[in-house]
Amino acid sequence: MGLARNVIITGGFGTLGRVVVSAFVNNGDRVAVIDFAPEPEHALDGVLNIASVDLADQAAVQKSVERVVAQFGGVDVLVNIAGGFVWETLSDGSLETWTRMSTTNLVTNATVTKLALPFIRESMGGRIINIGAGAAIKAGAGMGAYAASKSGVHRLTEALAEELAGTSVCVNAVLPSIIDTPANRADMPGEDFSQWVKPEAIADVILFIASHEARSISGALIPVTRGA
Repeated sequence: MGLARNVIITGGFGTLGRVVVSAFVNNGDRVAVIDFAPEPEHALDGVLNIASVDLADQAAVQKSVERVVAQFGGVDVLVNIAGGFVWETLSDGSLETWTRMSTTNLVTNATVTKLALPFIRESMGGRIINIGAGAAIKAGAGMGAYAASKSGVHRLTEALAEELAGTSVCVNAVLPSIIDTPANRADMPGEDFSQWVKPEAIADVILFIASHEARSISGALIPVTRGA
């Protein structure tokens, strides 16, 4: 455990988010969660929870980031977990789904990252970590809108890493396969859950990418796919 860092996690009230928040807290870091959802049912002590924030609203996000900076003194790490999923074919679905997936998964990411970036650049070891998707490498039927939005996250990750080359900021993305969550188990009850990646395994990878030891990794799209 090194020096405490200032960490912002979007979507930290969800299943994966809660595990990632716990990992950083246990690492001794100061953590703020910015989330669209209401206050979490079981909040961790010492975590700054900023709830009911539209992550695509620049003014709301700017206010939230400034609140974190005022309380913590800066931002070292940003983990963009907030997002959503819809399975829907193009022929039977709605074009609104494409707009919604783009906003939920890509625009929110770009908005929070842009507004937090000036503070992250001031860090001696800034880190931006995005959640992409293995399903965005090759989309199956019904996955078009979701995969397109997550592919956008992949391209944002790569482009921003190039943009920030020569600085101390590293930008990477984690690409999980199906995550073992209660919601996914309910949606796919006949599947072999042992093959799904655990939230704790994803959190371990995120914690490593955020570490000093990963200072030479930037622009990477890292698959996290093994059940364990």
